[in-house]
Amino acid sequence: MVLAASLVRRGAAAFPDRTAVLVGDDSLTYAEVDARANLIAHHLRGHGVGKGTHVALLVGNGLHSVPMEFASIKAGLVRVPLNARLSLDEHADMLAGSHATVVVADAALSPRAAELVERVPGLRAFSLDDLVAPVAEAVAEPEVALCEDDPTLLLYTSGTTGKLKAVVHTQGTYGAICTNILANVLDPQPDSVMLHAASLIHASGTFVLPYWVRGAASAILPGFEPASFVAAIAKHRATEINLVPTMFAMLHSTGVLEGADLSSLRKVIYGASPMPRPVLERSIEVFGPILTQYYGQTEAPLCIAVLDEHAHADPSLWSACGRPATDVEIRLLDEDGAPVGPGEIGEISLRAPFQMQGYFEADGLNAASLSDDGWLRTRDLARFDERGYLHLVDRTSDMIVTGGYNVYPREAEDALASHPAVAECAVVGAPDATWVEAVTAFVALRDGASASEAELVEHVRARIATHKAPKTVQFVEAIPKSAVGKILRRALREPLWEQAR
Repeated sequence: MVLAASLVRRGAAAFPDRTAVLVGDDSLTYAEVDARANLIAHHLRGHGVGKGTHVALLVGNGLHSVPMEFASIKAGLVRVPLNARLSLDEHADMLAGSHATVVVADAALSPRAAELVERVPGLRAFSLDDLVAPVAEAVAEPEVALCEDDPTLLLYTSGTTGKLKAVVHTQGTYGAICTNILANVLDPQPDSVMLHAASLIHASGTFVLPYWVRGAASAILPGFEPASFVAAIAKHRATEINLVPTMFAMLHSTGVLEGADLSSLRKVIYGASPMPRPVLERSIEVFGPILTQYYGQTEAPLCIAVLDEHAHADPSLWSACGRPATDVEIRLLDEDGAPVGPGEIGEISLRAPFQMQGYFEADGLNAASLSDDGWLRTRDLARFDERGYLHLVDRTSDMIVTGGYNVYPREAEDALASHPAVAECAVVGAPDATWVEAVTAFVALRDGASASEAELVEHVRARIATHKAPKTVQFVEAIPKSAVGKILRRALREPLWEQAR
C-alpha cells in the first residue's frame, strides 16, 4: 500500500508552482500549501503534539483546511474531525470517545473550542491562524517514521443507527482511498478544478488528494448556497462538482441554473443517499450526459460501486448504484452468512484495500462487522441484476416486516417520489397490532402543491405491490437528514414506537 503521507509529498514535489487551492479571491500554490502544512506540524511539535496524538479539528472549509489535513498526515497525527453543526454535548462525547487531547479551531469556531476546554479535563486548544504564523528560521519537512498501519483519521459516523462510532483509517487505507477514486471515478488533468461546497470532513474531502497528486486544483466554498455555488462554477471554471441529491433538488427548485454558465463542467458526481428519479431526470436534462454516481460508506470510502456517465444513458439503470469498483470484492450473503442466488437480495459484504482498519475501541462491533479473513459487513441489502449492476435495496435495520412480508422502504419511497406533488419523503415501520409493523410514510409537499393521503396511497399501489404501500401518510414540513444529507428514518420511526409503549 502507498502511504497517504507519500502521496502528499509526491504532489508537493511534482507541482510546486501550480495552483492547488482556491478560496474566493485567494489561492495557494502547491509549494505554499506544503510550506503551511510544515509550519502547522512545526508549531504543534513545539507544543509536544507529535505522532500518534489524537487531534480534534474544528475547522470549516477555508484556505487552511488542506494545509491542516496535510500537516496531520505528514506528522503522523490522528485527526478527529468535528462537524460544526453538532452540539456541545456531542462534541464533548466525541472527544472523550476518541481520546483526543488537543483541539485545533479556526477563528469562526474558536468559541466552541473554548467551551470544550472548559468541559473536557486536560484538553488543549490551538488557533489554526496561530499555527500558520511564519517563523524566522526555515521549517523543514516533518521527519516521522510512518507505516501503512499507523492511524491517520478517526471519523465519526452514526450511519442510520444514531449511535456515534469512530471509524479508523490508516496511512495505508487513506492512500488506497485516493487510488480507488483515480481508478474508478475521476481522471483529473492539470487543468482540472473540483468545486467543493460540502464539508471537507466528509466525502468531498476525499477528492482533494487525488487532485493533488495530478497537479489539479480544489476550489473550496464555505458551504452550499445555490446562487453562490453556481456563480463559483463560472468564476473558477470548475471542471467537476460533487453534490448530494438534496443539493441538486435545491439547485432546481431555486431556479439558479437557468441561464447559468456551466460550460466548463466535464463531470457531475453524486452520492451519499439515493437520488429521486425526478431529480435525476432534471439533472441530466440540465447538466447533460456527464453524471456519475458513487456508492460507498465511511467504513469503505469512496467507491464500492460506480454508475458512470455511460450507464446513465440507459434509464433502466437509474435505480442501480453501479458496477463494483475495480479494487473491491463483493459478495451478497443471507442471514446465515451463505451466498444468495442470482438476482436474490443479500447483505453486501466486501473486501478492499480502502476499507477501514476497524471501529475505535469497539471490540464487539468489530467482531460483528469484520471477519477473520478481512471481509466487512456493510449492513446494506442489495441484489445483482443480470448485467452485473448492483441495486441497493435498503439498510438491514430499516427493513419493515408487515404481515410476514419484508418491505424495503426505498421501494415505497421511490413510488411516492414519482408523484408530482411530493418534494421528499421517507417510509418507516410503525407498531401495529394486526400487521406487527405498518408501512408509514412521511411526506413533504412541493411549494404550492397539494395531495391527499388517499391520493398518495393509490399512487403507490398503482406502482408496487399493495402490501408495500403506506397504510398511513403523515405530512411534514421537511424530512430529517444527517449532516451529509442522508434521510434519518430512525428520527421518524423511534417516536412512533415510543408512543406505543
